[in-house]
Formats: sequence, C-alpha cells, structure tokens
Amino acid sequence: MVASPIVMFLEGEGTDAHGRSVFEIVAMDDIALDRTHDFIQWLFPLQEPSTAVPESPVLTPGDIQAIRSSDLAPIALAGARDRMIAFYRTTHDWLMPNDHHHRRITRIIRSLRLLQGDEAADCFRDAILARVQETRAPISARSLGYWATA
Repeated sequence: MVASPIVMFLEGEGTDAHGRSVFEIVAMDDIALDRTHDFIQWLFPLQEPSTAVPESPVLTPGDIQAIRSSDLAPIALAGARDRMIAFYRTTHDWLMPNDHHHRRITRIIRSLRLLQGDEAADCFRDAILARVQETRAPISARSLGYWATA
C-alpha cells in the first residue's frame, strides 16, 4: 500500500503542496514562519479540513495509524514541535488578546495529542503558557480556553 502524501511528508519522503519538505519548513527562520500561512496544516495535520488553507491535508484513520506506528514521523513531529516552541519563545507579536497564532497554537496542541499523545501535547501547551505567564501577556480567556481543552 502506498503511503498518503501527509504520511510521506512527515516521514521526510514527500513534500507539501508547495514542494517543501518537512526539513525545509522546520529550518525556516522566524520571519518566514510568521509570514507563511500554509505550512502549519502540513506540520500539524488534523482530521478536519482547514478553513484557512482548504487544500491542506486531512487525516484519515489510516494516516493516523501510519503516523503513530512510523519510525520517522514521530521524529519529524518532535522536531516541528521543538521548532514552534522556539518560535513562540523568541517572538512576541502573538502575545496579545487575539492573534492568528492563537489558532495555530490550538492546532498544534490538538495535532500532537492525536498523533503523539498527551505528553507531547502538554509539553507544547505548557511551554506556551509559561511564555504567556512570564510576559504577563493579555491573552484572551477564549484562546486560553481553547488551549486548555485542545
């Protein structure tokens, strides 16, 4: 059976809709990560279509199983998680009541919980909340609620 495009991407064997590998995306600098809006759905896919990027992948039950049982995809997910933690630790534009990054954060938590489990998702969420607390950022209760239940 041939792996789906999202499984191939997360295993480092395929590219996203714009021809970028998982390694190229994770290597993007902070400015590129902030300005590019069509990569997060590939790094952190979900079971439902993205309203922001309709052509992004949608996970099937088979994709989820393949990613969970893969030797390579969890490594890519951990690298993507760590890169996004570094991004949110070093940038500050998202530390406001409402920002498009808040939706990205929710997606990342949900995807990690689905594909890697509670520990990976909670690690990311806790890093985000630590940054919010240390900066005393006025994040909206709505965003905090989404992160708590993601």
